Amino acid sequence: MTKFTVNNQPVEYRMDPQTPLLWALRDASNLTGTKYGCGTGHCGACTVEVDGEAVRSCQTTIAAVEGAFVTTIEGLSRERDHPVQQAWIANNVPQCGFCIPGMIMAAAVLLKRNRNPSEEEIESAITNICRCGVYPRVIEAVQLAARIQRGDEAITLTPRPGINPADAARLVPALTPPAPAKTPP
Repeated sequence: MTKFTVNNQPVEYRMDPQTPLLWALRDASNLTGTKYGCGTGHCGACTVEVDGEAVRSCQTTIAAVEGAFVTTIEGLSRERDHPVQQAWIANNVPQCGFCIPGMIMAAAVLLKRNRNPSEEEIESAITNICRCGVYPRVIEAVQLAARIQRGDEAITLTPRPGINPADAARLVPALTPPAPAKTPP
């Protein structure tokens, strides 16, 4: 059995120690914010933080993280108020959103080490692949997140115009299909 801490919760996985961390997180812990992209460690959709390092979880076994501290996108901030998350929203970074959790995790790790990264340092630290091509907005968002984290800038996120989820849908009783029409004899 493999033991490590996930989002500040000790976990003991009763899985094959060679199981990729990605599948332990998604399947056993139901932390589906960590995405499966390429399965080869190239795209970065599966990036999580392991003991302060950005790690491609599809290429890391649970045995390799025995005793470690793992943080997923769900553990970064339940309220989505981490400076990187705030900056991503403020800069309208997400499009399809698939690569976003991995990019956010890579950015959060970078900003733990470097409170004022240059554009080149950001590009070097965030090598995630995004099919939507949001790279210029990612750089701007990381720079904004750094300013927020340092206290040089504050932002107030206002709700976007649109539908209030409470008004958009409600549960209704199941419909009963109509009785079949009687055919004349």
